[in-house]
Amino acid sequence: MDQRLLRGARTRQKVARHGVDVASQEGLEGLSIGRLATDLGLSKSGVQTLFKTKENLQLAVAEAARQAFTEAVVRPAESAPPGAARLRALTEHWIVYAEEPLFTGGCFWAANLPEFDDRPGSVRGVLALHRRTWQALLARELRHAVESGEITPQDPDLTAFQIDAVFHAANLALRLGEAGAVARVRRTVDGFLAPAR
Repeated sequence: MDQRLLRGARTRQKVARHGVDVASQEGLEGLSIGRLATDLGLSKSGVQTLFKTKENLQLAVAEAARQAFTEAVVRPAESAPPGAARLRALTEHWIVYAEEPLFTGGCFWAANLPEFDDRPGSVRGVLALHRRTWQALLARELRHAVESGEITPQDPDLTAFQIDAVFHAANLALRLGEAGAVARVRRTVDGFLAPAR
């Protein structure tokens, strides 16, 4: 029984992670249990048993995206000192996340938030929570940098919002093959992290 549960958990994780790549290109509404089962060579009924509903599948995919983003961008930056250095580290890891990219279609949230921004429900709630959590992390590091005297005093929440907006614009520019997007991200963040006088 334990082996069956373990296999089921592994299969669920595999399906959800593949779902992230599909949803980063086609949106969460483009997901279906049958499509993911076919893509991965699994039985539709087996995948149906794991997720039950399309909404459960979408929620699992959003959580898989959050976990992958955290491992690729947030955790590596935690080794940098709090404040400006950590914000720079977050920026550099975000650039790698978007430039390589971690997900087939680029930023998962840039692809899916517009689809759910005006649709109340659990999926919208999870996507919005990740966005708020990410902006709160940026604001916390900015606040630390201001309080420690590293950078010019500013409104950390507003600056975090602005940096996140630049990240979204850069993701779009990267997907369109526009040159200079990464340099513009670095220049923008450098401007906010100007040393205090």
